[in-house]
Amino acid sequence: MKKYLQVMALIGVAISLSACGNLKNSNLANNAKTPSTTKTKSYQTTNTGNGGYTVLMKNGHYVVSPIDGLTATNNDNSVDTRELERGLVQISKGQYSPNSYVFQEGQYLDSTTVNNWLARKSKSNPTGLNPASGSKKNYNPYYLEEILEQDYLSGSGSSYHIGGMSIGLAMNSVDYYQKSSGGPEYQKKISRTDQKNYGQQMAGQVVSRLRAKKGLKHVPITVGLFSKTSKDSLVGGTYFAYGTAAANSSKITKWKTVSEESEVLPTIGNTKAINSSDASSFSSFKASIQNYFPNISGVTANLRYDNGKLAQENISVTTQFYGYEQIQSFTRLVLSTAKKYLPNDVPIEIKIGSVNDIQALIAKETADGDYQVHIYGGE
Repeated sequence: MKKYLQVMALIGVAISLSACGNLKNSNLANNAKTPSTTKTKSYQTTNTGNGGYTVLMKNGHYVVSPIDGLTATNNDNSVDTRELERGLVQISKGQYSPNSYVFQEGQYLDSTTVNNWLARKSKSNPTGLNPASGSKKNYNPYYLEEILEQDYLSGSGSSYHIGGMSIGLAMNSVDYYQKSSGGPEYQKKISRTDQKNYGQQMAGQVVSRLRAKKGLKHVPITVGLFSKTSKDSLVGGTYFAYGTAAANSSKITKWKTVSEESEVLPTIGNTKAINSSDASSFSSFKASIQNYFPNISGVTANLRYDNGKLAQENISVTTQFYGYEQIQSFTRLVLSTAKKYLPNDVPIEIKIGSVNDIQALIAKETADGDYQVHIYGGE
């Protein structure tokens, strides 16, 4: 947990995974990087601990996927990004054990290929996975918004190779479009049934195309279907189904349902909380810390449920004070209040900060762990 907080202190939690564990030198076979390359590079691995994957690094650098951030439209919601990746990692743990596989961001799909796949199908772009737009009266939405690739390497010592792959297909729940250039914006809602049907159809095409790539004929390929939220939503999307094409197969014969839900507290309007007890606990926590200082701008929580059970709670506290002792004493209050009101059996993260800066972090990374505290610029 202390290592986790060190990463947060460096504000590199997304990519600076080297701070999460000790670097171990290894000469991993370069077929884990690009199918067409055989030259061996210098690789290191980091161990994130707590059941996470060992992560592959190249020449001391985290390896980023060339398709990272590519989307079909400009209506992407940034709150979906973390959940798209996190959820696929969780699905992958059931297929590729962290004890046996090393993680690397996808290196088999390139940006040109994925941009073509995300575009509409046409004579000039026969590989497009989204349908032609249709007519003004019968508009066909962009169903597929984003593609995520994750590679899982197996082996030992200095010999590693691709052992499995996971693909995330981010399906739109709402498509935004204009009937004419500069005209008003319209919305086309996409049902879960359509997300599922089009998603499974696209998954089959993606797997077949991947099988044609060198090195991917004999590895299992898992595909997760992710439902994106509307572009103004405060809640990230969730996976709703996944399936695996066995080694040497280009078909996913069985799909499994994923039961995930997310919400933001406090709820807006007459929206009912997923769990009234969790909502009540948060409300008591919020009221208690807001009474300490009159100039707290806001307290919100993002909760994620797996199979109906609370799995993670992330809280943001926005302040309007900057004094050293104010931050120190307020952080101590938040810690004691969290212990008093918030659930004891789930991972919790509490970020305290102004609009521009993070001032303190209070977190317990595991359900049965202890809270750890880091005050930025403090003792």
